[in-house]
Amino acid sequence: MSASIRPPYHILLLPGDGIGPDVLAQAQALLKVLEARFSVTFTTQTALIGGAAVDVDGVPLPQETLQKALQADAILLGAVGGPQYDALPLAQRPEQGLLQIRKAMGLYANLRPVTAYTSLLHASPLKPERFEGTDLLIVRELTGGLYFGQREQTDTEAYDTMRYSRTEIERVARSAFALAAQRKRRLCSVDKANVLASSRLWRQVVNELANEYPDVAVQHLYVDNAAMQLITNPTQFDVLLTENMFGDILSDEASVLMGSLGMLPSASLGEGKAALYEPAHGSAPDIAGQDKANPIATLLSVAMMMETSFQWPEAAHLIRQAIQVALAEGLRTADIAEPGQPTVGTQAMGARIIQLVGTLPTAVTVSA
Repeated sequence: MSASIRPPYHILLLPGDGIGPDVLAQAQALLKVLEARFSVTFTTQTALIGGAAVDVDGVPLPQETLQKALQADAILLGAVGGPQYDALPLAQRPEQGLLQIRKAMGLYANLRPVTAYTSLLHASPLKPERFEGTDLLIVRELTGGLYFGQREQTDTEAYDTMRYSRTEIERVARSAFALAAQRKRRLCSVDKANVLASSRLWRQVVNELANEYPDVAVQHLYVDNAAMQLITNPTQFDVLLTENMFGDILSDEASVLMGSLGMLPSASLGEGKAALYEPAHGSAPDIAGQDKANPIATLLSVAMMMETSFQWPEAAHLIRQAIQVALAEGLRTADIAEPGQPTVGTQAMGARIIQLVGTLPTAVTVSA
């Protein structure tokens, strides 16, 4: 479908806490440039989530926010959390707002693409030859496991339960198999089947589903081995399938391959109409409002939204190419700068990328 005949898209903006509003402001500016260049319309609403919602409504996910999310075509979130909320009961913590919206909307599959940009090879503490050419996708189960299992805490003991049903495993595994079939046809399923019963069921279900995808090569790794190999030999991976907590940890580890968590986007998908897009980084309250945050993960999340929710791969490609050009020009926020290298702030980095989105030829190809 050409951009000129695309319907208006309704996007819910959830700035949240810390640097969330800083990076989401750049996403809004990007949407305006796309509107102007391609005569497409994005209507937006803004709602509260996380600590910002606790401050106003006393809960991390107000019912009004959830209703708006359910009516949107896509949701773009900044970040949640902050030290001022650490003493609150668990149910009121800002992070619960994110867990609750994922659960309520059935967003069971979290996609986190990891690409090693040539321009940023020296921004990583790893030797460039170890990870150059890395292009992998982490598919993380998002609504089950330890984060949603039964738990209890007393003064003397506490427990959390990792519980998975066959249905929960099957649906996220099918998503991962389908994505692998579109990529390099390699799927690595990560578990701890030598210790955990939930992991043994996980492995069993993945093996059963593998028969339906004969063109996809399947490998199993224990999570500790996967964590090691993600650093020592990341180019071996194509799609990594993980349960909730393992995926949370491994994707943060994988951000080292991109130079910073500020480079890692994500998409949370489910069976409903709307998907949720967000940078993988946290709220970084120590730099909030100081023009220091890296907006690239958020802009890459917008690219994922264009590609996945709006079936507009040309726009996604243009955003990614603009980011590659800006990096090739030497622009660096503090988190991806080498020692002594000049840096720019959130607004300057965002402004240059957005300017390029408005001016680059749509068929441009630039080395990362």
